[in-house]
Amino acid sequence: MTTPRGAKQRTDEGGVAFVGAGPGDPGLLTLRAVEVLGGADVVVIDEPAHRAMLAYAPSIIEVVDVSIDDEGVTLTPAVRGRRLVQAAKGGRRVVRLLGGDPFTHATGADEALACAKAGVPFEVVAGVATATSVAAYAGIPLVTGRRRSVEIFDVGGKIDLKSCTADTVLLTGVTEQLGHLAEALVDAGRVPSTPVAVVTSGSTVEQQTVVSTLASVAADARAAKVEGPFVVIVGDTIEHRDTLSWFETKALFGWRVLVPRTKEQAGQLSVALRRSGAVPEEVPTISVEPPRNPQQIDKAVRGMVEGRYEWIAFTSVNALRAVKEKLTAYGLDARALSGLKVAAVGEKTADALRSWGIEPDLVPSGEQSAVGLLNDWPPYDEVLDPINRVFLPRADIATETLAAGLTDMGWEVDDVTAYRTVRAAPPPAETRDAIKTGKFDAVAFTSSSTVRNLVGIAGKPHASTVVACIGPQTAKTAEEHGLRVDVLAPEPSVEALAEALAQFGLSRRLAMVEAGEPVLKPSQRRRASARRKNAQ
Repeated sequence: MTTPRGAKQRTDEGGVAFVGAGPGDPGLLTLRAVEVLGGADVVVIDEPAHRAMLAYAPSIIEVVDVSIDDEGVTLTPAVRGRRLVQAAKGGRRVVRLLGGDPFTHATGADEALACAKAGVPFEVVAGVATATSVAAYAGIPLVTGRRRSVEIFDVGGKIDLKSCTADTVLLTGVTEQLGHLAEALVDAGRVPSTPVAVVTSGSTVEQQTVVSTLASVAADARAAKVEGPFVVIVGDTIEHRDTLSWFETKALFGWRVLVPRTKEQAGQLSVALRRSGAVPEEVPTISVEPPRNPQQIDKAVRGMVEGRYEWIAFTSVNALRAVKEKLTAYGLDARALSGLKVAAVGEKTADALRSWGIEPDLVPSGEQSAVGLLNDWPPYDEVLDPINRVFLPRADIATETLAAGLTDMGWEVDDVTAYRTVRAAPPPAETRDAIKTGKFDAVAFTSSSTVRNLVGIAGKPHASTVVACIGPQTAKTAEEHGLRVDVLAPEPSVEALAEALAQFGLSRRLAMVEAGEPVLKPSQRRRASARRKNAQ
């Protein structure tokens, strides 16, 4: 960080980084923003959306909210500046997240001036401007063809729309004054039929865009029940939205997807779903815990180190993690597997092995399952195989398919419980109600146990909810619990599951568009049907 001219010099490495947080999508943070967040001691925010960006910060930091005081009153720029100076005391590294770009934020410059006055070193990390990026996410160009002029106004201050002659007008920070602003633009000479787009929650999966005219925009926004603050775009370039809308037309845009998984594994599926525009909601259904009696796994791991086995077969990342933890406890690492042949079910397990420095000797060439592994596993040959024993670490509730198949091939199998899967506590009452009443658009099951445990702790998903399953066995379990399976992943990976659900959503959207129907989510169609039924 640089020290501003005239400010008192400091010898520590603390200070404040004013970071442009963009319009709301954490993916729009710059590389420098991610870098300074990674070294933060304190993160200062004023918007709830900024909490998602804390994923780039250390796990143990202080988070300071400077939006309002204890009585709910908005803090002034002076108070915010004083709190920043206080947070930076003792050489702490403070990151101040500001919507859009720091120096287009309403209080960014005032807060930086407070730091300069107090002699606190600071730097400014430029961010993606809210006004222009939200227009891009809405599929609305600000200039096109001969329409080349744009004027941007922040309605938080005093503005003069009478002198505005630009082809396109963009207004930020709009709330209840939407109708007055539309009237003011008409009074300034624009025709009442001028196109207007009102965008809320821009760049996030909650984004909504209402397209109207200056004459009707206030009523149309009320009818759509959108809430501010809005970015409002006025001008003929809006005519290109139908062709250029790329964000709100994503396959699963705005779908609320239930992700019933173990707490440790939910993140990867959620990331894949967000790429298609979904809003994943993670509900832990399983907790992975050590076996009640660790003697069996201890004995097997010691035998592995001593050369007791010819093969070790990992059927999940959790099984690999359990063996790694045992080896670490003994002061050992991946070299303990030297001389062993290693098999893995699924690319995720294989990748986890590779990241540990081990290239698996056998991965199923076809179906990524125990059956697929058995199809490729060589039978025991007493001439070629000096040892006939296989170490199979697995979950306590795993099927015996692999162990039985290997035994039939002549192998002696040590089928060892490496970890237990325990049913998690029930989710909050509001989540259980949403599951049962169809407020979720889809549910993504990644194992038979997640099906059983979700139904056990929260009840069956509503019939309108799209059910997606990672493989045939999971689908069979779902059907046994009375669920209709709509989507089956072509291979057992969370990426394939997310992609299959996205393809389903895209086909569904295209069918609605071709039929001339409004594009509604599964939860919306259920409510619309209920309203029609009640009206009859």
